[in-house]
Amino acid sequence: MTKMLSGYATPFITGLFIVSLISGIALFFHVGPGGFHGMHEWLSMVLILPFGLHLWRNWRPMISYFRHMPMVVALAVSALAAGVFLLPAGESAAVGGPPQFQLAHLVLTRPLSDVAPAIGLTTEALTARLAAAGLTVNDAGQPLTEIAATSAKTEADLDVALITGGE
Repeated sequence: MTKMLSGYATPFITGLFIVSLISGIALFFHVGPGGFHGMHEWLSMVLILPFGLHLWRNWRPMISYFRHMPMVVALAVSALAAGVFLLPAGESAAVGGPPQFQLAHLVLTRPLSDVAPAIGLTTEALTARLAAAGLTVNDAGQPLTEIAATSAKTEADLDVALITGGE
């Protein structure tokens, strides 16, 4: 069984890498079907198994790479390149994820009085909706995130209250 699994490790790494490469390029250029996002994420997770089998089967040769400078340089450069994406790039970098998540967070940082008309409610109606969901509104000029924090609620709780009235 182990021999069979290890015999498939490299072919699966190759196949899944090609899928990841194509879907990654499509995502980068914002082309292709919407399924590319899920495909890229999930099949990249599946890639972990054959990669682990490949490492296990080739452990001794792999260790020998660490005795030479190219592996150390490649890993260091890769880690630095990845780290660049984690550095804050201003206020908008505080919340990551897809643009719709960033937009939702941006809306939640606005005062209640600004958000109410945007969701088709009066300030009073939104205040009542939030109160019904257990959020305490002290001032209509208070940012929604502040209302949630002082009410010991999460942004997710706040989202539910805004959409459904906490039902």
